[in-house]
Amino acid sequence: MYSNMPSGHTEKTLRFAAKREAILGAAAALFNQQGVKGTTLSDIAASVGLVTNSVTYYYRKKEDLATACFLRAIAVFDTLISQAAAAPTAQARLQRFLGDYASLLADIERGRQGALILFSDLRALPSPQIETVFGAYTTMFRNLRGLLRGPETSAWPREHLNARTHMLLSVANSLRGWIGRYEPEEYARIAERVSDILVHGLGAAGSRWPLTQQEADWHLEIATEQTAEPFLRAATELVNEQGYRGASVDKISARLNVTKGSFYHHHDNKQDLISACFERSFAVLRRALSLAEASPGNGWDRACAATRALTRFQLSAQGPLLRITATSALPDEAQRARVRKTMQGLTERMVSVIVDGMMDGSIRPLDPGIAAQVLVAMVNAAAELPRWVPGVQEAMVADLYVRPMFTGLLV
Repeated sequence: MYSNMPSGHTEKTLRFAAKREAILGAAAALFNQQGVKGTTLSDIAASVGLVTNSVTYYYRKKEDLATACFLRAIAVFDTLISQAAAAPTAQARLQRFLGDYASLLADIERGRQGALILFSDLRALPSPQIETVFGAYTTMFRNLRGLLRGPETSAWPREHLNARTHMLLSVANSLRGWIGRYEPEEYARIAERVSDILVHGLGAAGSRWPLTQQEADWHLEIATEQTAEPFLRAATELVNEQGYRGASVDKISARLNVTKGSFYHHHDNKQDLISACFERSFAVLRRALSLAEASPGNGWDRACAATRALTRFQLSAQGPLLRITATSALPDEAQRARVRKTMQGLTERMVSVIVDGMMDGSIRPLDPGIAAQVLVAMVNAAAELPRWVPGVQEAMVADLYVRPMFTGLLV
């Protein structure tokens, strides 16, 4: 249903298109595993049983191939959005979009459809390829925003629609990272539960968006050496933008306007610095959850407080946090496993907060594991919100961005 293969052409053309599709699928899978910067044309060629020259016959440079992978994924999303647009209401369109997307992911898992590249490494592209892909991605974002338009949203200003669209797209993108723990036969049910959370929020009857913000006096900043903190923030920003391999010592030093000698004065190597970035982000997440768990109020209050605090941190002078997908480009498999295990443990702590709310009646009956994944995706994507809501500030992000996740995207 989502193939780019042409119809009505000669057998030679069909063979050409089929081989190109195989190359794109193999390249997408490797880019997702190793990052755009960490993957070579020879890696891709070997994965489909070709020599490098055979791949360059289709795509002369790796950047051209990565661009084709991104444009292919964007085209698939545009197809999903177009299909969902036929539904009569915003709620039905959202449900159709996520349902069809889950069906596609099931086809990929079963080998019926080639892998799609993740959008998380998009900023690793150089110019002019990045402008081409960002242009297509922005058009796709606007098309997705159209699914949320309806009588219930007609009076909303653009920043409200954009914030919710960014959240919906971020949750859809994150779905690829965790839905694989379920059987493909369950993917449709998982999509229904994600849709239910997005449409209806988490609150039980009587739960209201808090008028007071108990996290106002929380301090999530982690004590580090004063000279180390700028390096940690710069490295985090670059890894988020360009992956582990794209965040070179030269680029980190240039962002801080210091010499490479200054970098090595403070750090033995890049890998140790990136490890410190992960530990810093995990420490912030851990602190927010610990403060929430020790806070007064019910589970709803504590879940709201934790996510508000973390989202504000993302847009503060101390932010951002390392995005979850940055783990895919780490060069060491053992380190990737450790990082993913730690993130899984922190997500399970969010599950516990949600379960507390279900037990005390402040959070309605829902799948707490899926709800935690949705909340983590929202926090993870908050650092990118200024791209879609220019001028958004730390003080306004709670009501603009966090509240719709708890009360429902269409409310």
